[in-house]
Order: sequence, then C-alpha cells, then structure tokens
Amino acid sequence: MKLTTSQWLGLSLLVGLMAFAVLGSVFTPYTVAQQDLNSVMTPPSLTHWLGTDHFGRSMLSRMAHAVGLSFALSLVCVLTSSLIGTAFGVWAVWGGKKVDNALSVAVNVLLALPGLVVVLLFAAIAPGSFLVLYLAISLVQWVEYFRVVRAITQNVIQSPARQSSQMMGFGRWYQFKRHIWPAISPSVFTLAAFGGANAILTMASLGFVSVGIQPPLAELGLMSVALFPYYSEAPWLLAQPLVVIALLILGFHLLAGKRA
Repeated sequence: MKLTTSQWLGLSLLVGLMAFAVLGSVFTPYTVAQQDLNSVMTPPSLTHWLGTDHFGRSMLSRMAHAVGLSFALSLVCVLTSSLIGTAFGVWAVWGGKKVDNALSVAVNVLLALPGLVVVLLFAAIAPGSFLVLYLAISLVQWVEYFRVVRAITQNVIQSPARQSSQMMGFGRWYQFKRHIWPAISPSVFTLAAFGGANAILTMASLGFVSVGIQPPLAELGLMSVALFPYYSEAPWLLAQPLVVIALLILGFHLLAGKRA
C-alpha cells in the first residue's frame, strides 16, 4: 500500500503520540492518581515536564495515560466494527435475499437511532466502564462498514472476472481474496481511519458530560472539564488535553486521505 504525503504526515503524528503515551507511562516516576498538594498547578519544569493539575498530580503521567486509553479504545473499536461490518456486508450479498433482508432490517433499526444517543444510553447504564463504551461504539460503527461493503460487493459479484473464477471451480475464499477484498479494502481503510477518530471524539464527548471514564483514571474529555475552571490561572493545563484531542483527530483524518 502506497501512502500519500498527507497520509505519511498523519501516520507520523499518530506514531509520535503513541510513543509519547508509552514512554510517558514507563519513565515518569509519578502515578496517575498520586497527589502533591504542595505543588498545585505548577507550570512545566524539570521536575514536572508538563506541570501539575489542581490536585498536584503529574500532567505528564495523566496525559500519557489518557492518550494510551484513547488509542486502546479506537483500536479495539475499529478492529471489531470493521470485521463485523465487512463480514456481514459480504454475507448479505452472498447469503441470498433472505439474509440480505434480515441484515438490512437490523441496520435500518440502528440507523433510526442517533449514534451518540445509543452510546449515551449504554454509558448511562454502566458509567465509567471501558467495556461498555467499547461495545456501544462498535455497535454504532459497524453499520457504515456494512453499507459500503455491501454496495461494492454487489457490483463485484456481477463482474465477469468473479463469475469466471466461480465457473472455474474456485471456492468463495479464493474469490473473496482475489476479487472482493481488493475492491473493498480502500473503502474499509478510509472508514477505519475515520472510525478511530470518531471513537476518540465519542469518548471525549462522554467525558464532557461526566458519563464516560470516571476518576481517578485520566481521560482527555474528563480532564478538559475538570481543568476548565482554572483556565485563567493555568491556561497551559487546559490547553494540553484540548490540543492532544485535536492532534489525534487530525492524525486520523490525514491518514484517511486518498492513497496514491
């Protein structure tokens, strides 16, 4: 797969943020919840490279943990939703009219509900549960893969090349690898990149309304809300989670660009 310049830039940005999450968690001597009330809202220094928050907690530790949590959620959501959506999209075409109708009804039911509302309902049932957030976001996102893959597969199934492979006795797995996957992979890749960004934005949005990840864990949206009252006293604290959210979304969106 050949990437464009903008995609390389997006990939480099995401790799850099991931390296920050890993190195920041490994080399910092402070835990996420460790407080020092004698060092409250201190600016960046050699002791605390990103300063401390309103409880004297290391912002480096908390930011590294929050970025790692965002990457973890986006990765598992993208993997789950892409696998389910792609499998169901191909099955809807190959499984016959009954299978297609049944899957289409299920998709239409999910599309009738706004995605964020569905996630909010799940999050309200079990506030602070990473597993529930993962299930809710994956439940919402697989629909897009299904619709796109189903539409592309319908055209590929009718193509002379795919029909020739079938008449020559090649099995469905070969037909999928030879004809269907090359046709759907660019769209799946693009949806996966946008899906990673949407998963991070969704988790941050839940943090803004305090139904997402709960303290003492560090999460970018929750940190933004907690630090907002101190924006005039310590603007560098509020800027950190907001800038990182923007960089994460930018990285995924650049990665979703057209391939060369």
